[in-house]
Amino acid sequence: MTNDHRHVVVGCGGLGAAALYWLARATGGAHGAVLGLEAGQLGSDRADGRLLGHAQRQDVYAELAPAAHDTWRAVERVSGRRLLVETGELLIEDGEDRLGPATLDGHRAVAARHGTVVEELDAHQVTARWPQFRLAGTERAIHQRHSGVVDVRRAEATHLALARGQGADVMDHTAVRALHPTRDHVEVVTDDGVLRAEQVVVTADALTTEVLEGVGRELPLTTLEEHVTTFATPHLLDFAGENFPAFRWYGAEHVHGHPVLGEVSTTLDQHLDGHEVAADSGSTEAATLRRKRREEFLAEHVPGFGGPELVSRTYRSTIATDRHLVLDTVPEAPRVHVAVGAGYGAAYASLIGRVLAELATAGRSRFPVDTFSLDRPALLDAGFERRFGL
Repeated sequence: MTNDHRHVVVGCGGLGAAALYWLARATGGAHGAVLGLEAGQLGSDRADGRLLGHAQRQDVYAELAPAAHDTWRAVERVSGRRLLVETGELLIEDGEDRLGPATLDGHRAVAARHGTVVEELDAHQVTARWPQFRLAGTERAIHQRHSGVVDVRRAEATHLALARGQGADVMDHTAVRALHPTRDHVEVVTDDGVLRAEQVVVTADALTTEVLEGVGRELPLTTLEEHVTTFATPHLLDFAGENFPAFRWYGAEHVHGHPVLGEVSTTLDQHLDGHEVAADSGSTEAATLRRKRREEFLAEHVPGFGGPELVSRTYRSTIATDRHLVLDTVPEAPRVHVAVGAGYGAAYASLIGRVLAELATAGRSRFPVDTFSLDRPALLDAGFERRFGL
């Protein structure tokens, strides 16, 4: 294998695999032009999905959602794989939202600004349509019919396969120790030697700061944690994707639930904030408490959703301290492009890979991603984390 490449992708998880495919496609299938380097083993270990909703809390994600949807459909057409399953999306607020007041009002306002049609429902209307829910009667909800769930593991494997089919090479167990930009290329330092690339894309999640150390850019990143549990529900018909929507619950618990889709199971994601992650969430006591909260939530609100636990795992992901994605060209090194936020942004992974390919090949993207700039105040202000209690 040659040491010279047009494009090198550092980190071949969900975002990196997508970037590999879109870069390989952009280079016209030239063999060896695109190389992916993964520090660990290739292949996602996630067994859940990611909800791609058109009803969002923030304008930038609502603006990108249609393009993300269209990008998944484009990948499905060339692969023959079903990656995005339309389930509809139900957002329920119970009045005890720990994310802040009136979350549902925020979603509704964003939807109105972007022309997204949502249906407002009270608790009685929700249970009349989906009797699988048990509500107290004071909850509010909105429903968006055209949202769906992205199969994260299948999407990553599909992008990697398509990238190889377009001539890309991929190497696992190959950690990148440093990047050294020069005037004409970027030196990519690995344990096996130094590679040269015209352009480098960094999608290395928690290792991003380490990889970018030689580029002169330090990123203020934080860790998010979620606990994903799949259940062998005995009520398959009640919770099949065509009969039950993906849902987000905003209350004392912040959870996402997915119906029975590719796997014969339902899925519940429990999301933790930064303070909960810092409080030794990996302890036995914390795991016991999470399980108790999970069981109580399901017993009270969606009793048939659960069943014997098939898999219960903890996943950590990296994101900027302002909870936005990072997606930009490094100003100090214009041959280096970076994306951070694989956990939060997994539903947008193919679109993010497409943007990275555009940055690396054309120097700019057609999609509105300025919000994710490296030069936004939250990433330049050293006091941001302290002032906002993060």
